[in-house]
Amino acid sequence: MRFLWTLSLLLWLGGADAQSIRLLIQASPLAGSQYYALGTFWPQIRVGDELTLRREPDNRHDRLAIRVDWQEHQLGYLPRAQNRVLAEAMDRGDRLRARVAQLTEHPDPWRRVVVEVYLEL
Repeated sequence: MRFLWTLSLLLWLGGADAQSIRLLIQASPLAGSQYYALGTFWPQIRVGDELTLRREPDNRHDRLAIRVDWQEHQLGYLPRAQNRVLAEAMDRGDRLRARVAQLTEHPDPWRRVVVEVYLEL
């Protein structure tokens, strides 16, 4: 109930500009980056960069797969364990946006990039 009240307040405060409100839904590591273009584009990627989320319902490993792209280059996926709600939202047509929240030089690929996913209201 408190969530709905907060959401209503945000919409009211936004008035006519409600389209610019972004509600943080999830922050998660980037999965599979060692297999895609992250290494190639690492020097160019910045915190705050916009990422594109693409559903892959025909993915043979995960029918709920959500691919993560940076400037049309695949960087990896949202983790399988955390993608069900987001995949369902995307399939409904909800406007989800993503950005680079954190970049860390680390030998473990799961600790290099944190992706934040927002619902655009």
